[in-house]
Amino acid sequence: MKSIVYGKVYFVGAGPGNPELLTIKAARILAKAEVVITDRLVSEAIIKDFVNPEAIIIPVGKQGRSNASTPQSEINDLLIQFAATYKSVVRLKGGDVSLYSNVLDELITVKEHNIEYEIIPGITALSGASAYTGVPLTARGYATGVRVLTYYKDSAISKETWEHLAAFEDTLVLYMTGNALPQLVNNLLKAGADMAIPFLVIEQATTPNQYVHEFDLGTFNSQLHQELISPSLVIMGKVTALYKQFAWLPNNKERKQYFKPLQDYPELISLINNTQQLSHVSRA
Repeated sequence: MKSIVYGKVYFVGAGPGNPELLTIKAARILAKAEVVITDRLVSEAIIKDFVNPEAIIIPVGKQGRSNASTPQSEINDLLIQFAATYKSVVRLKGGDVSLYSNVLDELITVKEHNIEYEIIPGITALSGASAYTGVPLTARGYATGVRVLTYYKDSAISKETWEHLAAFEDTLVLYMTGNALPQLVNNLLKAGADMAIPFLVIEQATTPNQYVHEFDLGTFNSQLHQELISPSLVIMGKVTALYKQFAWLPNNKERKQYFKPLQDYPELISLINNTQQLSHVSRA
């Protein structure tokens, strides 16, 4: 029996939402893809306008508090199954491949199976939100650098680290933190942060549905009156005081979801089963 000859897997960053922020290389790879395994936070316009119309589209992804989230182990299995049957498989991720995605698990998977791969970077939500709010993250006189973080209720952060963050010498950019904002703000204040420090929460950055909330640490708990729409990015620090001066994109007051919530896709089961049956076939 011949050994399996695998195709190539492309890990592609789709950008923060606006389809015009897709890179030229990503568009070229998508145009020739046979299979696209795509996250939730990828614009439908990218799938419609840039993906090979004959490609198989496999919607996967994660969403907090959703039972429809695809387990990482299943995504890993999909990469192997489809690479065993097709020459060009794209793993399409929102933002950039390297920031707050599970690409490490997927890289380990393809390496273990000796599957050829390539990584194509994308514009991340960090730079997208900065540009689309007019807030320069490292503006001279406002910040010496940027700290890119995520925060959950059970995050293990030392007292010394909290004190460093609370000094706000750097701009803090936080992914996947909207639900834990009250705890985050309280911890920064306990660590000595200035109550006047401003911050922004940007919903669905760069999309037509972008909406920016303005807060400050001292009055945040009395200012937040509505649930935040996912994905939301938090930018904290002195630079956010520049938002009013340089904002160029008006808020979408309707606050509608741009990215569809995850759904179950039972029609994919037969497709995946068929692919498993074909995966032993060598293309050599």
